[in-house]
Amino acid sequence: MRKQVFNPFLPLNEYIPDGEPHVFGNRVYLYGSHDMEAGDTFCMRDYCVYSASITDLKNWKYEGISYDAKNDPNFKERPYMYAPDCVKGNDGLYYLYYAMSGYRGVGGYFGPISVASSNKPYGPFKFVGFVKHKDGSLMLDYVPFDPAVINDNGVIRLYYGTQYDYEESLESFLKNDELITLEANMFGKTKEEIIEYAKADSVNGAVMAILEDDMITVKEKPKHIIPYNTKGTKFEAHPFFEGSSIRKFNNKYYFIYSSKQNHELCYAMSNYPDKDFVFKGTLVSNGDIGLNRRKEENRLNMTGTTHGSVEYINGKYYIFYHRLTHKSDYSRQACAEEIKMNKDGTFNQVEITSCGLNGAALEAKGKYSACIACNITNGKMPHGSNKIFTEHFPNVNNEKELRFISEITDKTLIGFKYFDFNHNKKLKITYRGLAHGFVNISNDLPNKFIKKIKINPVSDFTTLIIDINFQDGTRPLYLYFEIDGLLDLLDIAF
Repeated sequence: MRKQVFNPFLPLNEYIPDGEPHVFGNRVYLYGSHDMEAGDTFCMRDYCVYSASITDLKNWKYEGISYDAKNDPNFKERPYMYAPDCVKGNDGLYYLYYAMSGYRGVGGYFGPISVASSNKPYGPFKFVGFVKHKDGSLMLDYVPFDPAVINDNGVIRLYYGTQYDYEESLESFLKNDELITLEANMFGKTKEEIIEYAKADSVNGAVMAILEDDMITVKEKPKHIIPYNTKGTKFEAHPFFEGSSIRKFNNKYYFIYSSKQNHELCYAMSNYPDKDFVFKGTLVSNGDIGLNRRKEENRLNMTGTTHGSVEYINGKYYIFYHRLTHKSDYSRQACAEEIKMNKDGTFNQVEITSCGLNGAALEAKGKYSACIACNITNGKMPHGSNKIFTEHFPNVNNEKELRFISEITDKTLIGFKYFDFNHNKKLKITYRGLAHGFVNISNDLPNKFIKKIKINPVSDFTTLIIDINFQDGTRPLYLYFEIDGLLDLLDIAF
């Protein structure tokens, strides 16, 4: 069987969310946060970098730890490094921008934005300083969170921000003493200062600043690039929340962000880097919400935080995003899909798949980990939040070096998209669990089953061989469970 790549495209024991892919030379480098497997908070590990040749996205190389959180002066009070971005400076060095946070996000909006540099795109990076004003004071304007950077023909532009009170208009904000108090405590200001600041300019929203040649000094006060009060605008249904990312394709600027819905990456376009951005739509949802008008209650996975970007690699565009595992937002894995640009420069929302960067459907030969399933749902999957869920629902999980889909319940649908079926006569599934019932098999629509097989309780992983005649061609594979109890699925094989 020829070399293939799946989603997630990095090793199954690797958890790199918030992916920012960048092509430097003839390789694409993936920068991101670094979660721990079965972690109990966000971004528990030091940064590392993976790279691949622009002509071979099936082979990703581990470049090693690129930056140690202990290098940051704020490590003791905020030890976790959040979503970074990297840019090549005019001096030829590579600069890493990031924000520190405490346990489960506490203090993540306090700032400042940190900067580290290296003479290689994969590091190791060394701490340079904090983004600051010309007078040397820390740049704490707005909310210094989730930085993104671009070298725009020699101009270094820094984008960042968040929007945590996106429902609030100025009028309602000024009447909300609780929220005013929250902002005052968050930014170390008095309530009176927050009120005056809000009247002049909301701390919410996405903003941009231009940096001096030293890569850490802002030339002038940052400014909003899209509306922070979205009522009546095209952003209203998909307002900015976090995860700023910036790209420039064909002399158009693309501002990519995580919306209020928090399961989707959206984007806006402009002819300018700092104004006139027009909302254009959703790029990807980690629950396929919105695709073919799918509603949130019909999400095809547990949804939750998403952050990523689009990169142009060897003549094609790709969207990088992440998925959730372990019933939390704390162990997220890198995924990617090819995304095609329309003639007018726009993109349509893409479907999440198992084949991702493979360039074609996966061969229906050999063995595959169940963890490459792109749809895992029992019909009532939750939206993730800043916690670990305790109720039973199907999820990617692990026991030491064993990784599988756990807690498969009644009415669970597990989907793999896509396989190239070619005269396949047998399917093997390896499972365990004390449940009993049936598994239905389909490689057409999920409600058109072509085989129904009895499931017997087993305490250890056991392989069930199923005689089945699949339809030839590129198709999905669906497993639909009708069971009483819980099951784990380790792998499938043809």
